Amino acid sequence: MSFRVRFAPSPTGYLHVGGARTALFNWLLARRHGGVFVLRIEDTDAERSSWEMVAGIVEGLRWLGLDWDEGPDVGGPHAPYFQSQRLEKYRAHAHVLVQDGLAYYCYCTPEDLQRKRADAEARGEAWTYDRACLQRDAAEVARLEAAGARKAIRFRVRPGRTAFTDQVHGEIAFDNANIEDFVILRSDLQPTYHLSVVVDDIDMGITHVIRGDDHISNTPKQVLLYDAFGKAAPKFAHVPLIMGPDKKRLSKRHGATSVIEYQRLGYLSEAMVNFLALLGWSPGGDREVLSREELTSLFTLEGISGGNAVFNVEKLDWFNQQHIARMPNEALLAAIESRLREADLWRDSLRGDEGAWISRVLELLKPRVKKLDHLVDEMRPFLVDDTALVVDPAAAAKHLTAEVRPVLMRLADAIAASPPQDAAAAELVLRSTAEQVQVKAATLIHATRVAVTGRAVSAGIFEVLTVMGTERVERRLRRAASYTSGG
Repeated sequence: MSFRVRFAPSPTGYLHVGGARTALFNWLLARRHGGVFVLRIEDTDAERSSWEMVAGIVEGLRWLGLDWDEGPDVGGPHAPYFQSQRLEKYRAHAHVLVQDGLAYYCYCTPEDLQRKRADAEARGEAWTYDRACLQRDAAEVARLEAAGARKAIRFRVRPGRTAFTDQVHGEIAFDNANIEDFVILRSDLQPTYHLSVVVDDIDMGITHVIRGDDHISNTPKQVLLYDAFGKAAPKFAHVPLIMGPDKKRLSKRHGATSVIEYQRLGYLSEAMVNFLALLGWSPGGDREVLSREELTSLFTLEGISGGNAVFNVEKLDWFNQQHIARMPNEALLAAIESRLREADLWRDSLRGDEGAWISRVLELLKPRVKKLDHLVDEMRPFLVDDTALVVDPAAAAKHLTAEVRPVLMRLADAIAASPPQDAAAAELVLRSTAEQVQVKAATLIHATRVAVTGRAVSAGIFEVLTVMGTERVERRLRRAASYTSGG
């Protein structure tokens, strides 16, 4: 069969983690089967919707690499893809159901409904619509119409049972006695979610609907509408909700929930996609670090679990670290170029004459970092001029002692005389120097690290000495030999 799926966000907020995971699952299913991924904007809530929010959602999807085949900016055979531009279609469908006796006009005012609900609650009863408008006689209806009374349209729920087979949870059934005659067109002529989503999914030929578990209670009403329109319902797959570490639904209190915020925090889109895919889905086996292409080839609805998924930032950090470590150096440099520019560390020669050298720097540093900003910070000692190197005062006070500073001059001489070509050679010259002047090797190692990087912690110092370059290392050692607390 031809798979057609959709992601249909309401533009009342930026793309959050839960929405991004839903979009990803739909996208993976479409790409796995050569199907169509539709982006549809459910903006009938005009007061809460804005183009700024649509742009925020689009920005998040594009950062994740989730392209769409039909949608607002690419068009398609089922345009328009904004619900606000399809209102007449929904109204026409609602009136067809009235004509067919499957829905009816409801003249009840909000005040009437509120009063009846309050009376029921006072009696300790749950209230559902009492079908008062089905019992109005023709004369009363004529009087209301003549008075210009506003009216909604309610779907008439028939007795019986509504069931559907969920691709994650199996068969789910509802007793129709527990489903009230629900409004499909409000008195202000605005469609409700149930009507608009069903009309759109029918019109756009959607075959599979993947969405969160919180939509399960909506599904029987939508199945009833599909039946009323004489159309087969799509296959539904309700995926587990995403929880915070405290097992409560993910919210702002758990940290950033807007996907694009994670980009600003230094995460790779590849890591975020990998992490989101494994929130409630498993490819089987113990593989975790997967590329977008691997996720696409492995994704199945059967792999979705029924239990809620936990958003663990530490796990996301681990995925980010893994993807940074595996990223080709040229691509990684491109990913951090804007950050290097912001830090005033960029120079165009990094893409030219210094290309091979910066690749060695990245190869050395990328296994150590969890985020891109951390990587930029680790690169700073390699990219700043000697005079601009900031030395941590605490590290200097501890390691650049009067005893060891003269030894740094000896080490600079040794390195200048015989530049080490690899980490082993660098280690040999450092340990030999320490032995000659009878200083502990560890003491000289720590002092050398501070002299060359300005820090007490860095990548392996022997590798740093090799990658940093002989001339720069020599200059920094000699400068540190005369270091005082004043800098």
